[in-house]
Amino acid sequence: MTDISNKVVVVGSGSAGFTAALSAKEAGLEPMIVESTNLLGGSSAMSGGGLWVPNNPLMLKAGVHDSYEDAKLYLDRVIGDVGPASSPERREAFLREGPRMVEWLTQLGFRFSYTPGYADYYPELPGGSVQGRSVEPDFFDLKQLGAWKNSLNILMPIPLHTLDAAQISLSFRSLSAFFHTAKVFGFRAIGSALLGKKLAGLGGALIGQLLYLALQREIPIWVNSPMVELLYENDTVTGVIVEKEGQRTTLRASAVILAAGGFARNQAMREQYHPHPITTQWTVATQGDLGVPIQAGMAIGAATALMDDAWWGPVFIDHKGTAQFMLWERSAPFGIIVDSSGKRFMNESASYVDCGHWQYECNQTAPAIPAFMIADSRHRKYYPFGMMLPGITPKAIYESGMLVKADSLRELAQACNINPDNLEQTVQRFNQFAATGKDLDFHRGDSAYDRVYSDPRVKPNPNLGPVEKPPFFAVRVWPGDLGTKGGLLTDAAARVLRADGSVIEGLYAAGNTSASVMGRTYPGPGSTIGPAMVFGMLAGEDAGRRAGKNG
Repeated sequence: MTDISNKVVVVGSGSAGFTAALSAKEAGLEPMIVESTNLLGGSSAMSGGGLWVPNNPLMLKAGVHDSYEDAKLYLDRVIGDVGPASSPERREAFLREGPRMVEWLTQLGFRFSYTPGYADYYPELPGGSVQGRSVEPDFFDLKQLGAWKNSLNILMPIPLHTLDAAQISLSFRSLSAFFHTAKVFGFRAIGSALLGKKLAGLGGALIGQLLYLALQREIPIWVNSPMVELLYENDTVTGVIVEKEGQRTTLRASAVILAAGGFARNQAMREQYHPHPITTQWTVATQGDLGVPIQAGMAIGAATALMDDAWWGPVFIDHKGTAQFMLWERSAPFGIIVDSSGKRFMNESASYVDCGHWQYECNQTAPAIPAFMIADSRHRKYYPFGMMLPGITPKAIYESGMLVKADSLRELAQACNINPDNLEQTVQRFNQFAATGKDLDFHRGDSAYDRVYSDPRVKPNPNLGPVEKPPFFAVRVWPGDLGTKGGLLTDAAARVLRADGSVIEGLYAAGNTSASVMGRTYPGPGSTIGPAMVFGMLAGEDAGRRAGKNG
């Protein structure tokens, strides 16, 4: 009989999956990764690639103060009591082990950079950081991956850092931003290509580096091998069944680590668990985010938590029918977001998860799905919108209905079925706030995080610009998401639990397959990937300890 005592199957090839596989390998096990699609990286590869890791060694080396105590104070205040998904033990594990995870991966050869100036999402709260606690991957040459160089789930390999987007959004507003953008697309992108490199940044660099480390360690990777079900014998998980090349294959193992995302692309699950209206059209998660591992865990008695929540964020649907996540678009001056009654209901520059919650809350009393971003001519003239350059709006954008244009606010309201009287009154009140620099209704621009995406040329508040110069524009805003937040309930070692708190032996979960330690909020940039990689590391390590005890 084949010895499976050192075998570990990792389901999913995102940041949690790769980290878990590397951790298991370092623990002396023999991991393999199975990926349901033909591309690696999942939603991690499509993301900004940042990791929110308090008290990390890079920020400390840069002279930015942080401590376990400050970070705990901040997390406790921001998250509150949301049940066992964010238990004191799991928060403790994340905060204690996060810095070690960064150090460990650095020792393996991963190259990180600190991201100063990308503030926590609530930096003014006790323990919050204005300079931020995020690290991100250095640029990575995908050609180092050899035959795997085109295997990542990224849209395009562009060498960007996360805060480059803030400068790019101001390219038509300041010379320094213009030259910064020219540097990104000229020196970095074109220059590196002329040198024979294929540099990636953001999520592409994150998964590229993790894949490179896995290939160095000869960790087997199967693509196009979706999981079907777990093998469960004598109250213990003993492997997994996958479908490879049309054939069901049994992979026996001492441990299975589920790290294949959530259920953002599963319409039936979203309708069952999430507030309505809901559709998979609004998510920007990877197409393979179908919830199969979560269902497989539930089928053998695993508990779940936070299933009604997601990593929400406003999106618009472009002229091709694709959801586009909104960051600078809603945060820049000269624009607001209103419901169909014509009234504002949020701080448009706030954390995207909060914006999603607020949109659903507003929709209970006034039609807010869709909501509408209302902007004047300066917003369209000065700032990019999605992939559109400032001041350039292709005809197809109007023809598709994505963007509505009118010479007056009343005409715009009538075209969008918004209450015109309320919209005019709302804009008049907002314009008064823009003049004084104080948003008395929603405090937009008061927080350092609000100002990450803003225009310093606009005074006295860089997030507030009056909506008064025709023509006016409207775009429908939907409650989209980066992925789902609920999943299998796990403990501080990433072991999957039953409803009674007992451990399902041999089964682990990390990333969006597990219920988030961040609860119902989003403390800072990288709050999805940071915990995903920390608990991925812990899962691999615990699997190693368990194999040692059973060996």
